[in-house]
Amino acid sequence: MRERWAAGVHALLCAVVCAVVCAVLLTGCRSPGDRGPAADTAAAGVRPSGYGAVFLAVGECSSFGALAPTEVPCDSERAAARVVAREDGRASNGPPCPATTDFVLHISERRPSADEDGDGAVPRGYACMRGLGPPHPGDPGGGGGPRTIVGDCVHDIGGGRVREAACDGGGERAPQFKVVEAVATRADCPASTGLYVRLGGEHPVGCARPL
Repeated sequence: MRERWAAGVHALLCAVVCAVVCAVLLTGCRSPGDRGPAADTAAAGVRPSGYGAVFLAVGECSSFGALAPTEVPCDSERAAARVVAREDGRASNGPPCPATTDFVLHISERRPSADEDGDGAVPRGYACMRGLGPPHPGDPGGGGGPRTIVGDCVHDIGGGRVREAACDGGGERAPQFKVVEAVATRADCPASTGLYVRLGGEHPVGCARPL
């Protein structure tokens, strides 16, 4: 009887020791800061889409209205356009927006509600915007956008000036010329050119043919 009791105690002690060893091994596999995916996300400082460290940074979205831009999450029902380029200073002195930009948002120097560092100021700059959905006036032939590009149509408004017009005739002005090529100098335009349009960039001359 005594031998049987001793054997039972020995088996029980072995089971307890095994359980303790397993617990130590499992604990050692987790670091002190391992608190699951939610904790990792918070520790990394991940921000919801539309609320980055810079007001209207590239990839973020704005609400409707170009006069008072408001940054909103891109998946919000208020989101209207996405930033495709962001520059400091004035648009007239800075790099041009990408060719298919739909419109430009001009950002003032004082916007406490959109402050980046708590001093009540946001550096002056501009954001090149692309709509989240059609229509896209910045597309070739779309009749708008901050830049005239190959594929756009224009209307002569006199005094050596032109204004974009939708190539499909759906705008307020009927198209008269279409930019078919961008070249370095006027001499490089084809013989069918009826109007020269200033484009800017490496090929600043637009060769436009009559429609």
